[in-house]
Amino acid sequence: MSKTERTLTPSLTKKLWLVFILIIVLMGASYIFITGYFANKYNQATTQKLNAKVANHLIEEKFQNASPFLEDGSINKELFGDLMHDMMAVNRGIEVYLLGNDGEIQYSVVLSPSENEAAEKVSLTPIQSFIADEGENYILGDDPRNPGEQRIFSAAPFDINGKKGFIYIILAGEEFQMISQNMLAQYFVKLGIGATLLTMFFAALLGILSIWFLTKNLRLMTKTVRKFQEGDLTARIENPEKSDIEVFAKSFNEMADTITGNIDKMQSVDTLRRELIANVSHDLRTPLAIMKGYIETLQIKKDTLTEAEKQEYLQITNDNVDKLSGQINQLFEYSKLEAEQVTPVKEPFSITELSHDLIAKFKVIADKKEITLELNNPEENCMVYADVSLVERALQNLIENALKYTAPKGKVTMSLNKKNKNIEICIADTGTGIPLSEQPYIFDRYKQVNKNSKKQGYGLGLAIVKKIMDLHETTITVLSKPKEGSSFIFNLPAY
Repeated sequence: MSKTERTLTPSLTKKLWLVFILIIVLMGASYIFITGYFANKYNQATTQKLNAKVANHLIEEKFQNASPFLEDGSINKELFGDLMHDMMAVNRGIEVYLLGNDGEIQYSVVLSPSENEAAEKVSLTPIQSFIADEGENYILGDDPRNPGEQRIFSAAPFDINGKKGFIYIILAGEEFQMISQNMLAQYFVKLGIGATLLTMFFAALLGILSIWFLTKNLRLMTKTVRKFQEGDLTARIENPEKSDIEVFAKSFNEMADTITGNIDKMQSVDTLRRELIANVSHDLRTPLAIMKGYIETLQIKKDTLTEAEKQEYLQITNDNVDKLSGQINQLFEYSKLEAEQVTPVKEPFSITELSHDLIAKFKVIADKKEITLELNNPEENCMVYADVSLVERALQNLIENALKYTAPKGKVTMSLNKKNKNIEICIADTGTGIPLSEQPYIFDRYKQVNKNSKKQGYGLGLAIVKKIMDLHETTITVLSKPKEGSSFIFNLPAY
């Protein structure tokens, strides 16, 4: 066994062995206690049943020829003295009591005096139950020499010369209890050693098998985890549903899949980040270079340039400042959306009114490019429940994108349609269209299709639109064919 295998689960193995040792001790102690308890009960019940008629025999044999009471009503001690000799020959543990009709102890015959203060009266309830059952059931009665304790007994009623009472015989007196306890202690020692050894053997066998089977799966899991830790990201637990610890096996596989997926995602994000930096650097460099060129020209030829040329150069510089500012703002906006720092504040508003405002805003740009810009279905007022500023930003980007890729004499149409509980918004153009192969990637950040076009783009407009749609838990769809134009469609909940 290698060092790696030996140290897979040392802590768990120790704990399992401690648990099994504790189980062994508890099982041994419980077995001894239960066995001793029921063995003692069985012994007492057997003794009581065998001697159930002792009190009756005593009355029939001893009181037949001699009364337990003298003529003056006192106790016939000589009779009870003879009775003691007979008892010693048969059973030294027997104690005989003469009880009155109310359970009062009138006389007793015992082998040795007790250190405890004897009771003057015993309960008649168990005695009456014993007589009624004729000694068939196991019943305990009061021990006069040890008040509060109970012993097995035999009892029988008598009626002699008008005097009634009971002969009450304790079948397991103090001396019997002392001998029984000594023997029982020896029995427990022998039983305990044997039971403990036997229990230890089977428990150890069970423990070895259980620990081996349990740690077999743990060793396999630990080996797989170590492989994963050492860089083998394909390491998985095979057939986890057949494992004894299916939940852990499946959890590890799912965790490994999640980690691998996150690593792939991080690598993809890192790649996109590098591409974003490269593309942003390129787009920022272009207006900066133009601005620098015209400013240097103004500085070098300020005395030879006409006023009209100076104004033209300043206007070009100003346009590039605006372009640069727009790029930076768009990049900042996308970064906030990407970092989930934007929380939509949804409220009811008229998408129709917002559309009219946007059409009016972009009308001037469209007219300059000789593009027809119109709103379809402008009569009906459509209300939606969304973040008005985010929706406005998305629509601005879509309209700007449509105008950018639509040739003069073309057309851009914005449509609003009620569909069930939603309002469908569509921005369609008659522009250059998007190749089918590039349509799945148009919402990726800084993905600019139509690479051969002379049109300049920030590359983040549609990515921002996609993020805004995600915040509103809706999707945006593109329908496009090359040279036939494009349509961008999304839905917002109607209010």
